Amino acid sequence: MTFRDVDIISLGCSKNLCDSEVLMGKLEAAGWMCHHDPEQPSSPVMVINTCGFIGDAKEESINMILEQALRKKAKRNRLEKLYVMGCLSQRYLEELKGEIPEVDGWFGKFDFEGIAALLDRYAVGSETANAVRPLHCGRKLTTPKHYAYLKISEGCNRMCSYCAIPLITGRHQSRPMEELLDEARWLRDQGVKEINVIAQDLSSYGLDIAHRHLLPELIDRMAEIEGIEWIRLHYAYPTDFPDELLDVMARRKNVCKYLDIALQHYTDHMLGLMRRHITQAEQDALIARIRERVPGICIRTTLMVGHPGETEEDFAALKEWTRKMQFDRMGAFAYSDEEGTYANLHYQDDVPEETKQRRLSELMAIQQEISAELMAKKVGQTMRVIIDRKEDDYYIGRTEYDSPEVDCEVLIEAETLEVGGFYNVTITKAEEFDLQGKIC
Repeated sequence: MTFRDVDIISLGCSKNLCDSEVLMGKLEAAGWMCHHDPEQPSSPVMVINTCGFIGDAKEESINMILEQALRKKAKRNRLEKLYVMGCLSQRYLEELKGEIPEVDGWFGKFDFEGIAALLDRYAVGSETANAVRPLHCGRKLTTPKHYAYLKISEGCNRMCSYCAIPLITGRHQSRPMEELLDEARWLRDQGVKEINVIAQDLSSYGLDIAHRHLLPELIDRMAEIEGIEWIRLHYAYPTDFPDELLDVMARRKNVCKYLDIALQHYTDHMLGLMRRHITQAEQDALIARIRERVPGICIRTTLMVGHPGETEEDFAALKEWTRKMQFDRMGAFAYSDEEGTYANLHYQDDVPEETKQRRLSELMAIQQEISAELMAKKVGQTMRVIIDRKEDDYYIGRTEYDSPEVDCEVLIEAETLEVGGFYNVTITKAEEFDLQGKIC
């Protein structure tokens, strides 16, 4: 036997994906061969990295565990050992242990060492079980080699009424800046040209280790690293936003004019119930500052409907505000009553499910119209595009205003383009959520 094989299934967000990559780095350093999200799992060992954020994510995680437990019980495709980690098992560890006996081990979100040690014991008898491979900065990248995610902190101190993240991940913990810059250089050395900086709360980076906002300095120094072409920022928080970051974004050409900042609602009534610690006037003023100081910036946001206490008047105001703000990218979701959150403990889930879904559909229909209008304005423009892949007759790429997997793509007909390469593309056609173009 050469190496033990293990399948890693990663569910949920890009922050979870980073955790899976860290786990795979540790396992491969110990002599395992990791297969990430295989279409046909066939390894004797599987680790499922779960998500437990909202109801839909929990359901997806449970269904995946049950599917693989059934596969193990039926002795299909060699599955011998099944382990579960991540947000779901961090949150519901004791409840889950007795529910699905086919699972051989349950681990919390951050117990990478525990999983690696257990699998090392399982691999005893293999002549290469303890063979050491290079650790590769602690990660094995799973994304296409030209882009990657870099998680700069864990946890959150905000305690929004609806959010279970602080219950799962704990309080906000920033990673040391030099460690992050070293990892950014290592990513560059692996061929990564685009770094997507992520955290549950970018805005708080540094407050716990330096008692001041360090995000502007971190991004400014990261932008100095030669070879990093794009840096994109995900999941800023509007309250106590570090305005100095806007100067860095405006000055640095390789910091994308893109900001993912979840706003959740508009009215003072709802912002108060959600415990967002910001008023609608302060929120509007922040968006105005962002757009003024970083001209042409793409703002991506997330909104919520159906939170306890949301009236038809609140929702009407939210719709009107959405039309007014013309967000470049917007996602929305219906409130999910999560155990242990402030809303779960102190409010009544008083908005019927059918009302939540109606409001969600209406809000997304408004954004669909906005997106179509904004995309149409891009026809005739020449934009810098990175190529992600080829599908059939098209190369598929993105502009600096588009994050991988969640935003718009550019379809290009061309003879031969380099995946991971940058090209100037003239936009020839626009649809609601995608563009078509030709190489200049």
